[in-house]
Order: sequence, then structure tokens, then C-alpha cells
Amino acid sequence: MFSRAEENYLKAIYHLEQQIQGEVSTNAIAERMDTKPSSVTDMVQKLAEKEVLSYKKYKGTLLTPNGRKIAANVIRKHRLWEVFLVEKLNFQWDEVHEIAEQLEHIQSDELVSRLDRFLGNPDFDPHGDPIPDKHGNVKRTEKKLLSECDKNQRGVCVGVKETSAEFLQYLDKRKISIGTKIKVLGKEFFDGSMIIQVGGDQFFVSQKIAENLYVQTN
Repeated sequence: MFSRAEENYLKAIYHLEQQIQGEVSTNAIAERMDTKPSSVTDMVQKLAEKEVLSYKKYKGTLLTPNGRKIAANVIRKHRLWEVFLVEKLNFQWDEVHEIAEQLEHIQSDELVSRLDRFLGNPDFDPHGDPIPDKHGNVKRTEKKLLSECDKNQRGVCVGVKETSAEFLQYLDKRKISIGTKIKVLGKEFFDGSMIIQVGGDQFFVSQKIAENLYVQTN
């Protein structure tokens, strides 16, 4: 049994490993967890004793297979609860993250299995992030950032890199969600802004917006 704090550390390291593709530094974990490096060192040493990660001073941290499985299970629960909140309780996609942060620590595997079946065994959460299966496997999709698309290229929104409420609310105003078709009409190389078409609307999006939208192109 792991505490909520321990699960949060394992989850953070899991995400960082995916980004870095290697050992994760104490400073990187501290930045993601918004805490002091000394606190991170104490926790990773504790988790190393539980054999869910390996830690080498001045080199970094890697999850063990068991640690990766535990982290993937927490992420699985988080994303399944997000689907439930959006699809069954009619929450908006910008409202569910904090609630799912609380629900992801429920320990009942049977509850999670029933929730998965009840939802129809979804592969992705409302933000387009893949939901690990009960074995920790993740379904991958071919995608790229909208900012990487060329003029006249068409794509479908399949995910978001930024999940802040402010960003998701902006997308709602622009009627952009998972599954929305987008066409790039123009691109300003000076500042990276783009003009895109969504439905019958045409509008500019900043480079920051384009760098936080994932699309699957034709």
C-alpha cells in the first residue's frame, strides 16, 4: 500500500520519464511537484527502499517495472474518472482534473474494472490522453502539434498539451475539442501565428496556442 503522496511522486516520475526518455533528475521532479529538491531526495530514497524506483545520487531516478506499473494504474484511474465525469455527469473538460486528482487514489481494483466496463473500455480521456490498460500498456496514435502543420494542411484535433482551465476554456470559445476538424489557411513565419478554419469560422491563433494542440493529419 502506498500513500497518496508516494503515488503522486511515482506518477510525476512516470510522466517525466516519458518526456526525457531516461533518468529523471531531482531538480526536474522538484519543479514538477513544486517542492524543494531536499524533499524530493527524502522521498525517492524512501521509494527506493520499497523497490519501486532506482536512485543514484547525482545521476537520477528511474522507475522499476513495479513502480511503472503502479504509476500507470494511478494514471489509468485518473483518466477513467475524467471520462466518467465528462460523459456521465456532464462536467466540462476544464473542470475535471482536480476532481480526478482526488479520485485517482481510490484503491479498489474491482471498482476501476467495473468503471472501465461501464464506460465502454475507452482508449482516451476527454483531453485526448491515452488511458493505460490494466497491464499498464498504452495505445499510441500518430499525432503532431498544430504548429508543425503547413499551409493548406488538414487535421483533426486529437489532444492538448496544455490542460489549464484557461486554455481549455479558450478552446471552448473557439469551438475546438477532441474530434474537431481544422484546416491551416496561413502561417506567419515571423511570430509563428496561424490562420485556421474550424467549421465555417476563420481566425488567427498564436504560436502558443498552436504549440499546445495535437492534430492527426490526413
